[in-house]
Amino acid sequence: MNVSIVGATGYGGLELIRFLGNHPHLEIASLHTSSQFGRNIYEENAHLMHMDYKLEEIDAEAIAKKSDIVFLATPSGVSSKLISEFCDLNIKVIDLSGDLRLQTPGEYAQWYKKEPAPQHIIEKAVYGLAEWNKEQIEQADIIANPGCYPTATLLGLAPLFTEGWATGEDVIVDAKSGVSGAGKSPTAVTHYSEMNENFKIYKVNQHQHIPEVEQQLGRWFADTKPITFNTHLVPMTRGIMATMYVKVNRQTTKAELRDLFETVYANHPFVRIQPLGQFPSTKQVYGSNFCDIGVDYDERTGRVTIVSVIDNLVKGAAGQAIQNANILMGLKETAGLWSAPLYP
Repeated sequence: MNVSIVGATGYGGLELIRFLGNHPHLEIASLHTSSQFGRNIYEENAHLMHMDYKLEEIDAEAIAKKSDIVFLATPSGVSSKLISEFCDLNIKVIDLSGDLRLQTPGEYAQWYKKEPAPQHIIEKAVYGLAEWNKEQIEQADIIANPGCYPTATLLGLAPLFTEGWATGEDVIVDAKSGVSGAGKSPTAVTHYSEMNENFKIYKVNQHQHIPEVEQQLGRWFADTKPITFNTHLVPMTRGIMATMYVKVNRQTTKAELRDLFETVYANHPFVRIQPLGQFPSTKQVYGSNFCDIGVDYDERTGRVTIVSVIDNLVKGAAGQAIQNANILMGLKETAGLWSAPLYP
């Protein structure tokens, strides 16, 4: 099966190329960019010198003729304009931006400060949280790939919300990301002299991923209240750690809590639950599609603490997109992704 990538020169696009280069069933048919067409992908990406792909202009009809799937690895505000061009063509679309995730009219404009995609297309898009929406993904024409912070957060919260343990109130998420999450284009925030040996909180109570997390939690538990969700930049390249604090509606034990998570994710190969007393670090998922989760219960406060880590460019972007493509095309879910994290 053939695939094309729009936005091939960004970090998400480059990760798609890296994984698809070893995929047993999906083959790259074309790479597309809005500005560098005619050049070879390796001219500015020397790590891809073994790959001979010319960058092409974005032409939806030409892409649909050569590929079964197109990945839109574009910045927010770009996919919303491109998506209409692909909708009437015989091609599946997996969008890695935030343009198709928020279903409620007006929310995208409010949080992203950009013009939204047509509402009828947004409503057609399936939210691609692969471990939880598999049946919908199998039937989808358009998949809205989840954000990196929401992936780490939702995979950590899901067992409590889907199994009826969470009260739905006073959920606190304290999340931290490496600077690659800000994208490839340099900014004052990601400049070495600004970020090295520094630790920053940003978009306090205003992060655009807040409504995405609340939207999915509300699908699992209708009485979910607004969450507290804040994000920080850490002076490292890759990785997300989301530490979550959740009130539960029952007395429990640490062992019972871990058993819940282990049972819920027993048939999900990319989610690994830590032994009791152990908590994951970002290094242990570096370069991989794994999400590692550790849990603890505080009897004094009645709160559960959940620590969830992912690689923001893989499970938080390209890896999950390929996982969704595998599900969509009836392939083994782990195809092209089943490799150990990089270490050290």
